[in-house]
Amino acid sequence: MPLIARDTATCALQADFSAQMHAICAQAPILRLGVAVSGGGDSMALLRLAQNWAQQHGKTLMVATVDHRLRAGSGAEAAMVARCAARLGLPHETLEWHGWDGRGNLQDNARLARKHLLSHWARTHALDAVALGHTRDDQAETFLMRLARGSGVEGLSGMAPRDASYGALWLRPLLGTGRAELREYLRALAQDWVDDPSNLDPRFDRIKARTTLAHLASLGLDAQHLAQTAQRMRAARDSLEFLADAQAAQILTLDHGDFVFDAGELDALPLDTRTRLLAHALQSISANPYRPRLEALHAALNTQTRATLHGCLLTRGKTHIRITREYNAVAQTRSPIGTIWDNRWHVSPIGARPDHAQDFHIAALGPEGANQCRPRDTWHLPYASLIASPAIWHETTLIAAPLAMPDCGWQAETHHIWPKSRIS
Repeated sequence: MPLIARDTATCALQADFSAQMHAICAQAPILRLGVAVSGGGDSMALLRLAQNWAQQHGKTLMVATVDHRLRAGSGAEAAMVARCAARLGLPHETLEWHGWDGRGNLQDNARLARKHLLSHWARTHALDAVALGHTRDDQAETFLMRLARGSGVEGLSGMAPRDASYGALWLRPLLGTGRAELREYLRALAQDWVDDPSNLDPRFDRIKARTTLAHLASLGLDAQHLAQTAQRMRAARDSLEFLADAQAAQILTLDHGDFVFDAGELDALPLDTRTRLLAHALQSISANPYRPRLEALHAALNTQTRATLHGCLLTRGKTHIRITREYNAVAQTRSPIGTIWDNRWHVSPIGARPDHAQDFHIAALGPEGANQCRPRDTWHLPYASLIASPAIWHETTLIAAPLAMPDCGWQAETHHIWPKSRIS
């Protein structure tokens, strides 16, 4: 390709990136942006595009590389990114993962580790968002993988250009751009990158999907068309979400952290709407950004008594369906005073903070604590809800239980409850 054509393509890609960032950031301005850069072609292109965008628009840009320490060359790759960031005048930090114990799904564990490390990094540096290098090809591969699992509209809608999870805002401005375009952009800039050898490992589902996608292209099922289908699925999903939210305003109430549905009204709704309402309730109570599997949601909706799912307890009565936190899911959860407990509860004293409060901690009330909170006929919430509620402890001594004993001198308020604006 002639140099002038490369320059034209480079300018076009930078202009497209700026347009994508403008669209993604329309809801709220991004002044301080973090960029996750592994050293691969996609993320190195993201770094160069983001640096150009930040320079043009007066934004602050910071760079981080997660070193999973799973390969001998991972440290060298992080160092390469650090050198590139330094040449561009950008601060860089390497975040090391030491948590792999050889059990479970390696890719899932690594993905979760990346999110937690990057989220903590973003909060530490007061970043408004973190940009990720997912491309149109990644979107198409994700679509294929979820299609193979039998996903519906929710799963086939693919990755969002913007979403919040793990305490951070994530941006994906390259979802409309292919890998080949990004590598051509890097060649035009004479920018090096490193190809991760795991991207050729056929043991991983994503690599299988990548190989399959190459064969499907002859049928017209290429990355561009599959990514477009995922985008249309997302539009359909957004419409279904809007309808579900409208129903939530009519049949759902919030009772001290529990979600309570009118059983008859919920049962009369279309299955997709019921599934969405239940999924949102479970995700909010468990603070889990991932949706339960469709089959599990359907089974929970059909229960006639009690069911556990996603760290929550669903109880069906004559007129209502109550969803609360499952005690076993929080039995070992401890938090210092002044922090969020179970990613959802803020517990604070009413009035002046008691002496020696720094020696207290927040934990579930549990059966032992509930036995100290009598008489039970004054309890507003069911027993199963109360034992999973936050309480103040000093070692093994119960100090206060805000939901079981409202006059105990402490109050408990829920944090990150859905949908905030639609529940009375």
